[in-house]
Amino acid sequence: MTTKLKRLALTLATLSASGFFLPGAFAQGAGDPIKGGTLIYLEQQAHTNLYPPAGGFYPNGGILNQITDKLTYQNPKTLEIEPWIAESWTVNADATEYTFKIRPGVTFSDGTPLDAAAVAKNYDVFGLGNKELKQPVSEVINNYARSAVIDPLTVKFYFKKPSPGFLQGTSVIGSGLVAASTLALPFEQLGDATKIIGSGPFVVDSETIGKELNLKAREEYAWGPAKLEHQGRPYLDGITYIITGEDSVRIGALLAGQADFIRQVQAYDEKQVEAQDYQIYAPSTRGVNNSVVFRPDNPLVADVRVRKALLHATDAKEVVTTLFSANYPQATSIIASTALGYRDISAKLSFDPGKAKALLDEAGWTVGANGLRQKDGKELVLTAYESLPQPQNKETLQLVAQQWGKLGVKLTVLAGDSGSRIVDDLDPLKTPVSPAMVGRADPDVIKSQYYPKNRDVLRQKGGQSDKVQSFADDKLNGLLEALASEPDREKRLAIAGEVQDYVVDQAYAIPIFEEPQAFAGAPYVQGVAFEAVGRPSFYSTWLAEH
Repeated sequence: MTTKLKRLALTLATLSASGFFLPGAFAQGAGDPIKGGTLIYLEQQAHTNLYPPAGGFYPNGGILNQITDKLTYQNPKTLEIEPWIAESWTVNADATEYTFKIRPGVTFSDGTPLDAAAVAKNYDVFGLGNKELKQPVSEVINNYARSAVIDPLTVKFYFKKPSPGFLQGTSVIGSGLVAASTLALPFEQLGDATKIIGSGPFVVDSETIGKELNLKAREEYAWGPAKLEHQGRPYLDGITYIITGEDSVRIGALLAGQADFIRQVQAYDEKQVEAQDYQIYAPSTRGVNNSVVFRPDNPLVADVRVRKALLHATDAKEVVTTLFSANYPQATSIIASTALGYRDISAKLSFDPGKAKALLDEAGWTVGANGLRQKDGKELVLTAYESLPQPQNKETLQLVAQQWGKLGVKLTVLAGDSGSRIVDDLDPLKTPVSPAMVGRADPDVIKSQYYPKNRDVLRQKGGQSDKVQSFADDKLNGLLEALASEPDREKRLAIAGEVQDYVVDQAYAIPIFEEPQAFAGAPYVQGVAFEAVGRPSFYSTWLAEH
């Protein structure tokens, strides 16, 4: 263990016990990039699985972004798709055939070539899944049929129907390319980071599962995104991820100079970080906003009037101003204002307690002697589990519960680490309300969120849960399928707008705020970049003298 890590271990123990912070360390100015050093990165949660399509979970994606490369690169400023492992590509008129020319000389860290055959193997698994190995289909790939290796450096993909989001899908975390040896392993073994063989700028050196992960620079790396200024080996020698669940401990270690970079900075900690000239990073996730969603299979929320009442009983502005900062804009649609296809539907999201009360009355829910709404002998008592990855989600749900309580509706908020959470979340009778969000800089993100074969946040029959009795929305599913299959850009964006209207008209979701990914870094940490939905990239990161 290095001296810095020994000091960090002592600091973490001290801060956990005391809650006090030490003075911060300040940079002496940045100049040309300096090679060497290990970045100490404190992560709120341990990764769960590093099968690339599982990269939507931010602790997973934050690792995959360092150890895998993608076929293409989405410029986070322009959102244009640029060359990376693919030097060039062509797409036919109806977006059913994509052909990629692969960059020569690229290898995985086990020495095997990243050629057309390797790319084809990756996408056959991501596009079709592998039932035997329990590897699921990627949520970013729609209508996939097959691959064909044209020559050693040319691969072609065929789709059963148009798949206009596929090109962007080749740039996302869930499409990180891995070696054949990794793809041959069952899903349950891919939580072990040492089994993930990528072609990225860093490789896994060692791991204590659930506690610490050490990455080291790949010396021969020479194939970063073509348009990046930095090419060749990473500047850093390595990255050490340490799982540190307590917010105050992560902040304390950073300001004490014992950590360099941390994820999941809560809004209430931003001022003390900036007061010591440390930097807050809050890149947008550009996808489906942080929301409360309903499971209409539960009879308590089956009536659209009840859902609309709770939508209008929710004061998103109060949530944002009470709990968050300017880095968390109030939602004006189900997707972020920075997302492709965004439509401003804020007029439909108005906070209107009078309208909410009238809708509940109209639906037959009257206030009983105990102050709770009642109908047919049942009380309007709902349950939701907090989502640990989402910022201040417990506090958000509790504030929403207070707002609903003023109308006689009780929302019980349960702990996100409860042993029954995963099972209960699949059962609309037990969990009629849920927090939800997902990031991706393409309109297909809406399908990922709501489609029953993807995340299925509404819990539809035929989706992820066998507990659903009857609820299905064929109109919504048809719109989502059209969104993912329309090759004409303007028509596709129009469908995206139509879905946003429909989801809110049905009050399936109550958008609260646009969720960033919030990080903090010491002032000597230079060159941190983020991909289009907020995962950090440390390829060009370096540590200034301090």
